[in-house]
Amino acid sequence: MQKALAKLGPYFYVFLRVAAGLSFAQHGAQKLFGVLGMKQAVPIASQMGVGGIIEFVGGILVALGLFTSPVAFIASGEMAYAYFTRHFPHGAWPIQNGGELAVLYCFTFLYIFAIGGGKLSLDSIR
Repeated sequence: MQKALAKLGPYFYVFLRVAAGLSFAQHGAQKLFGVLGMKQAVPIASQMGVGGIIEFVGGILVALGLFTSPVAFIASGEMAYAYFTRHFPHGAWPIQNGGELAVLYCFTFLYIFAIGGGKLSLDSIR
């Protein structure tokens, strides 16, 4: 079974990359456009606005697999910054401070940074 699943690994990676990218883009859409449960958009020239740009544009690029490694590195850094500035002051453990999602995004994007776009990506075409 392990041998059969190993052949599918690159395709499962595509699902991870696309799901993480599109989920991340939704957070950016909330901030930039005031949609998906956010009452109004944040100012683009604010810290949250810059985060929204990284999340929206970066999420779409990661999902498409375009400039995947550098974009995933930036997204990972944004999530590390978000964790240590917004969550860590409220407790050391992510379960205490509500930072689980930031930690998961941080390490998911760090993994994507290391692997790159993979087989089914625009990076593999260019």
